[in-house]
Amino acid sequence: MGSGYPLLILALGTLGGIGFLAIGARKQVADLKGDPKRSSIVKDHGGAPRQNMPGTEH
Repeated sequence: MGSGYPLLILALGTLGGIGFLAIGARKQVADLKGDPKRSSIVKDHGGAPRQNMPGTEH
């Protein structure tokens, strides 16, 4: 076995582990959509813009 094979196996295993964790994180976010436990920043994102502060009109 050449010296490059263990490194290749380690690299592929690392990428596989990262992919597994990313899929798990996406599932967790998808499960929490519409859940009241979500933060208000995420829940209220995309609403109407707030009014400008007085004196900041350009």
